[in-house]
Amino acid sequence: MVNLFDVAKYFLEKAEKLSGLKLQKLCYYAQAWSLVWDDKPLFIEDFEAWATGPVYPKLFNLTQGRTRLSYNDISGDSSKLSAAQIKILDKVLNYYGDKDDIWLYLLSTKERPWKKARKGVPPGSKCHNVITKESMKSYYQSL
Repeated sequence: MVNLFDVAKYFLEKAEKLSGLKLQKLCYYAQAWSLVWDDKPLFIEDFEAWATGPVYPKLFNLTQGRTRLSYNDISGDSSKLSAAQIKILDKVLNYYGDKDDIWLYLLSTKERPWKKARKGVPPGSKCHNVITKESMKSYYQSL
């Protein structure tokens, strides 16, 4: 199985001007749609329900505050991706790629998986609750 950094590397190779925030959201939506279209996770890593939407902490630590990333900033290996996985990533990039990072942040925080993981957490507060793959699949499958 590929990991989240392999997916992030692919996005950075294909897209220009990705911020750390936008890269997080693209990886999140890639996982969500893989769960729906491929009926399995794209990668094993989990997202947490941070105040800024779904976040994978290790990716955040590498990209924090960065407004323009390049493919050299991530150590993943996009050559590990299968043709079926690339098809999913390309669909995600085609749909979400022209949206800015704030739009993606606002969208992800309006959706049920993030809200469910943050239930009972005051707005803006730190939260490390995992957004489960089951809640992601259930929600995005319903769209």
